[in-house]
Amino acid sequence: MTQEQILKIFKETGAFLEGHFQLTSGLHSGHYIQCARILEDSRVTETMAGELAGKISTKKIDWVVGPALGGILLAYELSRSLKAKNAFTERVDGAMTLRRNFFIPPGSQVLVCEDVLTTGGSALEVAKLIESLGAIVTGIASLVNRSGVTLPYPTTSLLNLSISNYTPETCPMCKEGKPVTKPGSRPSPVKR
Repeated sequence: MTQEQILKIFKETGAFLEGHFQLTSGLHSGHYIQCARILEDSRVTETMAGELAGKISTKKIDWVVGPALGGILLAYELSRSLKAKNAFTERVDGAMTLRRNFFIPPGSQVLVCEDVLTTGGSALEVAKLIESLGAIVTGIASLVNRSGVTLPYPTTSLLNLSISNYTPETCPMCKEGKPVTKPGSRPSPVKR
């Protein structure tokens, strides 16, 4: 699939939103990627994960691990495509943790996955945790990379977007007085 075809799916499903948003990182943006709208449809998720798996150059992956919540469904579906096991991490007292009796043996080849890379912070926290367990992070995969940052691991994304992010102090939409939306805190503006 081309970038245009993937973006079209994001727009058609209501996963690509325009407005004034406060991202999880605290940054503001005129665009928001709501991957839950992609992941709510198992057929679309399977297609996207299959496309993403086809782009990953690592030869052997034992585990696919994503952070809760955004990475859980993608880790599962991507692990199916790659014929690997999957797990997810959760924050406990602010720290990324592997719970629920997940055990990733030392030396395992692990692909970290995330639905959207904005700053790459969550994916890097997962990678640090995986390495602390003695496993090897082979790369980071995401449906969307809107970060524009270079991560210290091979990074593969289905959709690469150049979307500006702003601190609240430099946000042009704030200066115009546009109300800010924290995605997930209100019903989706997309009519169903």
